[in-house]
Amino acid sequence: MATAQYAGEFEQLVLLAVLRLGEGAYGATIRRLIEASTGRSVSIGAVYTTLERLHVKGYVRPHVGAPTAERGGRRRKIYTLAPKGRTALARAYESWSNMTRGLEPRLEEL
Repeated sequence: MATAQYAGEFEQLVLLAVLRLGEGAYGATIRRLIEASTGRSVSIGAVYTTLERLHVKGYVRPHVGAPTAERGGRRRKIYTLAPKGRTALARAYESWSNMTRGLEPRLEEL
C-alpha cells in the first residue's frame, strides 16, 4: 500500500492560492495572494521552489500561457491543481476541521 503524502503548511498555502487564482495562478500572483491573506512576507524564490516541489509530487501542473504585452511578449508559466493536489488540500482541510471542531470559543479568546 502506498503511503499518503501530506502537504506542509507553506505548500498548503501555495495550493490554496493556485485553487483561488485559477487561470491567473503564476508565481507573482501566488506570492501577492499569500502575502495579502496571511500578512507573511514571502520571497518569490520560496514560491517557485515550492511550485517545483509540488509539481514533482504531482500536486500541480504547469503550462505556458499566452504572451502578454506587459511582459514584452513573453509568456507566463500558469499552474493548475492536479487531482493529487486536490486530494492533498481536501485531506488538510478535513484534518484542520476535525482538530478545530468545537474549539471556536477557545480560539476566539486567543
